[in-house]
Amino acid sequence: MCGIVGAVAERDVVPILVEGLSRLEYRGYDSAGVAVLDTENNLDRVRMPGKVSQLANAIKQNELHANIGIAHTRWATHGEPTESNAHPHICRNTIAVVHNGIIENHEKLRIDQTHQGYEFTSDTDTEVIVHQLFEHHVVKEKDLLKAVTDTLNELEGAYALGVISKNEPGRLVATRSGSPLVIGIGIGEYFIASDVAALLPVTQRFIFMEEGDIADIRRESLTIYNSKGKVVEREIKESELSADAVTRGEYRHYMQKEIFEQSAAIADTLEGRISGNKVLEECFGANAGEVFDRIQAVHIVACGTSYHAGLIGKYWLESLACLPCSVEVASEFRYRKPVVHPNSLIVTISQSGETADTLAGLRLAKEHGFGHSLTICNVPESSLVRESDTQLMTRAGPEIGVASTKAFTTQLVALMLLVIVLGRRHGMDADEEARIVKQLEALPAKIEKVLEMDKDIEAMAEDFADKHHALFLGRGQHYPIAMEGALKLKEISYIHAEAYAAGELKHGPLALVDAEMPVITVAPNNELLDKLKSNLQEVRARGGVLYVFADEDLKYKGDEFTKVLHVASCEDETSPIIQTIPLQLLSYYVALLKGTDVDQPRNLAKSVTVE
Repeated sequence: MCGIVGAVAERDVVPILVEGLSRLEYRGYDSAGVAVLDTENNLDRVRMPGKVSQLANAIKQNELHANIGIAHTRWATHGEPTESNAHPHICRNTIAVVHNGIIENHEKLRIDQTHQGYEFTSDTDTEVIVHQLFEHHVVKEKDLLKAVTDTLNELEGAYALGVISKNEPGRLVATRSGSPLVIGIGIGEYFIASDVAALLPVTQRFIFMEEGDIADIRRESLTIYNSKGKVVEREIKESELSADAVTRGEYRHYMQKEIFEQSAAIADTLEGRISGNKVLEECFGANAGEVFDRIQAVHIVACGTSYHAGLIGKYWLESLACLPCSVEVASEFRYRKPVVHPNSLIVTISQSGETADTLAGLRLAKEHGFGHSLTICNVPESSLVRESDTQLMTRAGPEIGVASTKAFTTQLVALMLLVIVLGRRHGMDADEEARIVKQLEALPAKIEKVLEMDKDIEAMAEDFADKHHALFLGRGQHYPIAMEGALKLKEISYIHAEAYAAGELKHGPLALVDAEMPVITVAPNNELLDKLKSNLQEVRARGGVLYVFADEDLKYKGDEFTKVLHVASCEDETSPIIQTIPLQLLSYYVALLKGTDVDQPRNLAKSVTVE
């Protein structure tokens, strides 16, 4: 959430700033702005609520040009999405700042600054930063780098900052703590951004700032100081992404594109990690074998869609690997005192690797003495990856749509790889491993077959166009799939959707069922099928309309009140991965009919970097 872009160069940076903001729109935002030092050293600012495209039009009208500037897309936390609350924030037309994160002691600082004579023009926590910077930089006559350092000592909370001042033109200072920031390296020019995606049109070379780093950036030089104030060298990494990797191509929306990329993403996730019907545990790191030999319990911490992946992982770990597993929402885990199992593995799951609650959960787990830490993540350079002992990358590629799709299914594949290498140590024999590995290898082709249902699901979605509520049901390892299906529908279509274990129907949810409450379920071919059928009869008896995605081997038949779509058959272990695809497509097509913003649903952000 929120996006920062900054640049210092010999050329006009305004188009770079605007293009960078447009490439960060996926993060979620409700206002945007730019501040630059023009050729006459005037601090010019344009900002407004709404889309980056509106900001771009306003910039054209103002004929903004500059060699240095900062820009921002804001996701409202403190104060409504108004022009006065939009970033960048300026103090006395001298110093400007953009900020991601939350300053927890802003109320105290606001009182102190009011007594000092500073006037507030916004409701944001960020404005106290720019006042504090002005106090150190201008009033106390300290240079910009020193002013930033002294200001940081007075802030409590999380932040990524970009700062410019008309008193030191040509200088950009950037810092991060608890919120991601990268430095892009060009030829005689430098850039900053919340994500490499923002800068791919201008550079492929990046430095990923570490916690507490402060960067002093000029067109001809870059100096980075660590949290202790010492000059440090950070590794320059070449991104393998191209600017085209984050475009929609032939698809109408990023979410649609990412749904259809799942076959390739899963194949990439498996590549080099399976050989001869066996999972190569070296893919978890050089010392993985020694670590896994000691593991007696697994504790999974995640948020949102990644949490649902963790719940399915729990079913697999306990049924296939015979290991006790607990799964917690990271925002809950981080504020309680967990009981530590001896020789436990703490597993964090995150698409971005910057999810604030999950990152805090990992740090708490280390404090409490959990054993080895493993993260399943999609971004190799992220904070979660850097702070975990072991990493398994999902290789899903850029996921731009806020509603996660390919990140989720690749997380499930990664979890199954973990289940297998742990299962070897707890009773899983070679034949069982080979059987599951063959299922994993068959997934890409089966997903392609499921995607052929696209038009049938689009037609089914028409039944939901006038609906305001929906109920999802699942049993066993498909209950978390029902939860994920409900989350997708509510995220992008704004239909109120809930998920229940099918056996819980008679304990309350059945009271909601009528002809206006569609009930969606998956019917896998396993031992719980007869139980599920009984639950569905309870819906039918109350006049409810059923939408069933059934394994094609079941020959499940529909009728006037039961609409059935048959899904490619698969073994029970990988069924959750296959069965989630039609639910993603259903949500997508319902959202189209509802006319919502599929890729950027209201009030939501892709990368949740604040609590």
